Amino acid sequence: MIDVLASVVLLLGAAFMLVAALGALRLPDILMRMHAVTKAGALGVGLIAISAAMLFDDVSAVTRALLMVVFVFITLPVAAHVIGRAAYFSGVPLWAGTVADELRPAIERRRGRGGQGDG
Repeated sequence: MIDVLASVVLLLGAAFMLVAALGALRLPDILMRMHAVTKAGALGVGLIAISAAMLFDDVSAVTRALLMVVFVFITLPVAAHVIGRAAYFSGVPLWAGTVADELRPAIERRRGRGGQGDG
C-alpha cells in the first residue's frame, strides 16, 4: 500500500515539475518565469523527496529527505527574490501587459531624497 501512495506522490511531484518547466518556456517575462519555476519547482522537489522518504525504512534516508525539503523551501524563495531584483535593476524589460510596477515609485522616492544606489 505504501508503494502505491509513494508512487502517487512521486507522480504529483513530477507533474509539478512539468508545470514549472512549461511556465519557464511559456510565460512572457523573467519575473513570471521565475515565479512559476520557484513555486511549482519547490513543490515538485518536495513531493519527490517525500516520496523517496516514504519508500525507505531507514531513519537516515528519511531525515535526509526531510532536511532536503526544508533546505529547498528556505533557499528557493530567497534565491528567487535575489534573481528578481537583479533582473529588475539590470533593466530586463517587463512584459508589455504588466499592469503595475510597484517598485518603481519606491525607487524614485528614495532617489529623490538623496538616496544612493538602486535599493
